[in-house]
Amino acid sequence: MPWGFYGRSEELRLIAEILSRNRWFFAKMTGRRRIGKTTLIQQAIQRTAARPVFYVQIPDSGPAGVLSAVVDAMESFGVPADRFNSPTTLAEFAQLIGSLARAGYVVVLDEFQYFNRRLLQPFCSSLQAVVDALSSEADRVPGGLIVLGSIHTEMTAILENRSAPLYNRTTDEIALSHLDIASVLVILHEHADTSPDRLLFLWTLFEGVPKFYRDCYEQGVLASNRTALLRRIFFESSSPLRTEADNWFLKELHGRYDVVLKFIARHGGCTHKDLVENVRQVSGDSSEQVGGYLKVLTERYRLIEKRLPIFARPKARRNRYYLADNFLQAWLAAIANPVTALNFRPVEELVSTANQRLFDVEGRAFEKLVGALYEERSRKQIGDFSLTHRIQGYWDGGRTEIDLVALDEKNSVIRFGSCKRSADRLVSDMPVLDGHVERFLTQFPQYATWTIQRVGLAPQISDGVRKLLETDGRIAEDLCELTAGL
Repeated sequence: MPWGFYGRSEELRLIAEILSRNRWFFAKMTGRRRIGKTTLIQQAIQRTAARPVFYVQIPDSGPAGVLSAVVDAMESFGVPADRFNSPTTLAEFAQLIGSLARAGYVVVLDEFQYFNRRLLQPFCSSLQAVVDALSSEADRVPGGLIVLGSIHTEMTAILENRSAPLYNRTTDEIALSHLDIASVLVILHEHADTSPDRLLFLWTLFEGVPKFYRDCYEQGVLASNRTALLRRIFFESSSPLRTEADNWFLKELHGRYDVVLKFIARHGGCTHKDLVENVRQVSGDSSEQVGGYLKVLTERYRLIEKRLPIFARPKARRNRYYLADNFLQAWLAAIANPVTALNFRPVEELVSTANQRLFDVEGRAFEKLVGALYEERSRKQIGDFSLTHRIQGYWDGGRTEIDLVALDEKNSVIRFGSCKRSADRLVSDMPVLDGHVERFLTQFPQYATWTIQRVGLAPQISDGVRKLLETDGRIAEDLCELTAGL
């Protein structure tokens, strides 16, 4: 079966609505690298009435490089030379956008965040004048501008900073997140299988990044076993993802944050103190430098998420840090080191090492997958538990954390879950969960009168383990049940 377009129904609807107005628009779309921004725009335009399109991928270069890309795009998209002059300055490029919009074109500027670079910033001032003129005659301008970007803070600096020329000029905004799990299941149903092990394995690696699943499909390994997929995608000379993470670091992170990212990947839930001690040992940087790294990685790149003590104020300082991106977590914790040793050790041995390390990563990823499934099922009103809120964090000095704390506030039900990569560990873990729950309820007695449910969760749960859990008054849930109905 050929590769299709998966998910994004709501985003397609929003873009179709924007295009159907037949009046000036200035839309912003943001999302991580490889999340499918360009493909989504292509699909949306193809599904609407025929509209002329002008697409430019902005290079990370100076004005000459940008103008060269614009001229090449004019040729590629057949922009008539007798109607539209090729720009020789950034100001003329801004004027070209205005002329194209008035002629009914949908202008798409990809990697728009690069206009935050010092050498390119004058373009934003020129574009401001053009956008203001188009806005003043919006009903007579049938075309519009869509800007795509992958670095959150730089897009914000261009479009949302009060002192920026383009502040408050956008008419529409779309934040593109991961494909939902239902869409991932459609991909697996069409091109592999939807077994719990395959879902967890691939979701641990790729979460909801469609480009990575397509890479596996195009290499013919989406339905292959674990080691065959890892070898083809990461360990061979032509492997499509062998340099993805490194290029990401070089292009956007400039290699400055490797120490912090690697430590968090391998010590999820670490504290600021843990990070400072590690960075000092490795590079001698000060605690102030670590704080700066954390701020950039959390706020600018959104690669790190911090968890607070539960019910703490947002500015509480006792944070714990985790990687937010599954691909980066899997790469740094399991795959990167074996890949770097390719010239010195047999590839079969390295693939095996990466595969074993990935099992450990899957344990943490499973907990994240369960939380995502609870949220998605609740949005779609599937099942008998209506999630209204998840409590994420920790609450005592003993580093106590419950894998899942889910609230159904309408029905006063609170559900405590233990997530295990292997179902065989669930029965022995239930007394441990009971202790955590007892401490939780002692510290937060407002939930003591609620209906308390204890759940054992694993990718697959055998009939024997299920019977033991249910006999003891527990609920048993595995991925087959949690994905049913999606």
